[in-house]
Amino acid sequence: MGEAARENTSLIPDESWHYPPDLLNLLVETIPLLCKSKPDVLTFFRGAGVPVSMLAEWEERLRADRQSVRKHAVTRSVLCALNDRGDAMIRQRREVIRRVVEFEDFSGCWESDQLRARGLVAAVRDVVNVKDSFTRMNQERERERKARQAARDAQIEETQARRDERQQIKKDLFALFAEEDKAKRGKALEPVLNRLFLSFGILVKEAFTLRGAEAGGIVEQIDGAVDLDGHLYLVEMKWRGEPLGTGDVARHLVRVYSRAEARGILISASPYTDAAIATCRDALHQKVAILVELQEIVAVLERDGELRDLLRRKAQVAITERNPLARFPV
Repeated sequence: MGEAARENTSLIPDESWHYPPDLLNLLVETIPLLCKSKPDVLTFFRGAGVPVSMLAEWEERLRADRQSVRKHAVTRSVLCALNDRGDAMIRQRREVIRRVVEFEDFSGCWESDQLRARGLVAAVRDVVNVKDSFTRMNQERERERKARQAARDAQIEETQARRDERQQIKKDLFALFAEEDKAKRGKALEPVLNRLFLSFGILVKEAFTLRGAEAGGIVEQIDGAVDLDGHLYLVEMKWRGEPLGTGDVARHLVRVYSRAEARGILISASPYTDAAIATCRDALHQKVAILVELQEIVAVLERDGELRDLLRRKAQVAITERNPLARFPV
């Protein structure tokens, strides 16, 4: 097989398209020139996989009265029959085209037909190329459409999964309000909020404990750490029945001070006293520390807001206005 034939063979469409009129007429003109005799035309179609039943009538007519049979009539009849059979004859229709576009040895044609046969085969190749170009463009558009749809579906699924996850977090968080055991409630709050941070794409290091080198006792307990915009924030979570005072804020600030690049987040289920807010404000001369009320996080969940935006805005106001407890509509 020559290079041109191989190239055109690769362009034969895979779709179950029928012969359109222009291609059908070209094949009707071309195939008889490629076959010297009338029986050769039937042999051509048998080689393409056309069922014997579709050729039987013409074989009988050739035996009965060969002179009354015309190669063009046989060709048109068989090609139209292939078209009429629809999907059942997809393979045969494609094979007929393949045999024509790959045809290269014209020495078997009548000498007077060779030049015209070459020209018609080239014309068939051109038509196939053009039609296949449209087919491939349609295929590419369809692939792009499906890819976009798949991306949209994946995004919808991801959004729904994230929404479901946050609904579960909200449910678990609200369940803590009914817990009367303060110690149990406070401990259960930590993993819930860690999950909350993760659901908003905020990197989390869960609660860890530092122990003394000699005595082996616990010297420092930190509820967790989060990475926000490249800054490490040490997180402390408190659930008290009374407002959070200076001592609680100061203890967390000491932990923040002991780490050069760290910032601080203190989350409380109860309000902060004015003295606690003032202590945190004074610390802003040296460290970024923000105060968060648990109800603000609840509001983020209730309104499907963005936790990162809330924390980011709080940090900005803490730095620019020295206000550690700025409140914003979620």
